[in-house]
Amino acid sequence: MAETLKTEVTVVGAGPAGIAAACRAAESGARVLLLDENPRAGGQIWRGTRCGRGPAGARRWLARLSDSSARLVDTTAVVDTDGDGGLLVERRGEALVVEGERLIVASGARELFLPFPGWTLPNVLGVGGGQALLKSGVSFRGRKIVIAGSGPLLLPVAAALATSGAHLRLVAEQAPAHRVHGFALSCWRYPGKLIEATRYRAAFLATAYRTGVWAVAARGDDRVEEVVLTDGHRSWTEPCDYLLASYGLVPNLELPRLLGCAVDNDRVTVDDHQLTTVDDVYCAGEPTGIGGLELALVEGEIAGLAAAGRDREETALAGRRRRLERFAAALAHAFAPRQELAERVEVDTTICRCEDVAWKQLHPAGSFRQAKLATRVGMGPCQGRVCGPALALLRGWEADRVRPPLRVSTLGVLASRSKGPAGH
Repeated sequence: MAETLKTEVTVVGAGPAGIAAACRAAESGARVLLLDENPRAGGQIWRGTRCGRGPAGARRWLARLSDSSARLVDTTAVVDTDGDGGLLVERRGEALVVEGERLIVASGARELFLPFPGWTLPNVLGVGGGQALLKSGVSFRGRKIVIAGSGPLLLPVAAALATSGAHLRLVAEQAPAHRVHGFALSCWRYPGKLIEATRYRAAFLATAYRTGVWAVAARGDDRVEEVVLTDGHRSWTEPCDYLLASYGLVPNLELPRLLGCAVDNDRVTVDDHQLTTVDDVYCAGEPTGIGGLELALVEGEIAGLAAAGRDREETALAGRRRRLERFAAALAHAFAPRQELAERVEVDTTICRCEDVAWKQLHPAGSFRQAKLATRVGMGPCQGRVCGPALALLRGWEADRVRPPLRVSTLGVLASRSKGPAGH
């Protein structure tokens, strides 16, 4: 029988939103359990932060979490829910059941990958994936790197790579110049972000940053050797040892969908207290809309206070949240993927990497459900987390219904659903 952990507030996800939620709830007197798949709190954005290392803001929040009464249960993945507020989770191969009175989902986001010829070659990575490797200690010194993606993440990753000694050949932003420049001009309302962007750009000033340019294909034998780029008028190639190509972020909505939370336009519907349409289930951070670090922290604080019954203390944060939501809307408009990214796909282009499903195999299907009946698209280890958002842009297909398990798990863990508190 699975061990049962009881708490008042369960927080899923120890990125910035989850950390802020756990801190505010614990500091308000609630018993808090914070779950995360990684061995350390911080999420992707604060990966590698230690005492004396990393951004000052990250160190402050991580120290605050450490000083609080919140209990962090790391290396833990949510597998299923019992339909009554309880969660079945797996930790190092063992099943646990978490029973909480209130739940805060801060499950973060993942990179958006849009298939193109050669995108499955070794050393073709996501922009965030390259950042994660760099933070984990992988050396890119002297390596030729092309970044061809979209969004503000391109700047800090390019700056970090250039500073680490990489040979950064080009940073290509797919968004057109007028949208990028318009967004930059609007940032006068957010001077801190403008200063930060300027500092990042200064770090790779010797490398061209071009807007309205995107990757058409990656070429190479056993790994990527060059990338074909275009600005819509002409095409050219750039040699590279690594190509970083992804197009912003998509929220992790699997758990909110499984819980029955309403989702509209790829974001969880929440009220002013970050409460979803399901009683006692709150949501904060990227699942409510991609909005950046500051918005995730504010939403996390509000959710934590609300879950701890301290709603009145949220007022001071509400105005800041509204201002950051306006910034998030401008961000989404400026860096929305262009239609030409979908037009790169060729008949033999792999769409589902897990199950090796090519574009031509999906052509007759009219929906994700129909495609799954004819192929194994979306049925591999990632459960459609990569090909699903890609097909939403390529074919306009809505996400398939979420089914447990949410993660690849052992039979022993899955069987524990029928043994005691986690059973249906």
